[in-house]
Amino acid sequence: MSLSFENHQKRRLISSYFSVVLSIALVLFLLGLLGMLVLNAKKVSDYFKEQVVLTIYLKDTAKEVETKQLEKSLAMADYVKSTEYVSKEQAAEFMKAENGEDFMDFVGYNPLQNSIDVHLKADFVTSDQLEKISEEALSKNFVDEVTYDNDLVTLMNNNVKKISFWVLVISGIFTLIAVLLINSSIRLAVYSKRFTIKTMQMVGATKQFIRRPFVWKSVRLGIIGGVLALVGMAIVLYYMNKTFPELELLSNPVLVTLLFVFVFTLGIIITWISTHIATQRFLNLKTDQLYY
Repeated sequence: MSLSFENHQKRRLISSYFSVVLSIALVLFLLGLLGMLVLNAKKVSDYFKEQVVLTIYLKDTAKEVETKQLEKSLAMADYVKSTEYVSKEQAAEFMKAENGEDFMDFVGYNPLQNSIDVHLKADFVTSDQLEKISEEALSKNFVDEVTYDNDLVTLMNNNVKKISFWVLVISGIFTLIAVLLINSSIRLAVYSKRFTIKTMQMVGATKQFIRRPFVWKSVRLGIIGGVLALVGMAIVLYYMNKTFPELELLSNPVLVTLLFVFVFTLGIIITWISTHIATQRFLNLKTDQLYY
């Protein structure tokens, strides 16, 4: 009978430890994913900003040397990421492929213009900067027109600010939830040992002596949960980087390493603090209060 009871207690204990490890791993995994989002939020917003195209249309009278000189000056500008010269023939071929028919059969000539598509660096994709760059390009007498989607730029910048704010708010809330969930799991695990704690205290064991094995046990569970969370994060990061290589999620390995270290350390710190508080609570309770 006693052997059966002991086996039952062991199964309950293993189940309790498993739930603690699972809770820690899941919470730290989700927290790590949120951390990756925070770290790469600017990179993602920069990627979309750099898709905005400023197009410089050239007059038909523009000389080749003038066009080459403009391309060279743009390539050397600190606000330009890349440029692409598009001839009127290339533009006509693009429109033909897009519409499925050759519009020149109806018009009789090619009304399009030679142009230079300019992709700006993300920090310069603002309405003010684009206006200044447009005015500078229009000051050249062989430039006919400069176009860009100003409404899209304004909307994009406003949304980036809003998203950045809410990501920070959600990060704070989620961190608090993570602490509370891990703390709750640890308290339940310690609760199952409350009578053992009180018995040790009654035979003269010091609080530090009683607390030490519980703390180390929880720290080990935190380490296991942290390792599982890091494995999950590494898998997600690998497939995200493989799916969206243009985002270059692994371009800064130092930040990625710091995030992994932070998540792993956080799991250990939370379990240590939670166990310390939980054991202290039961150490301070009177024997009759353990039944409530």
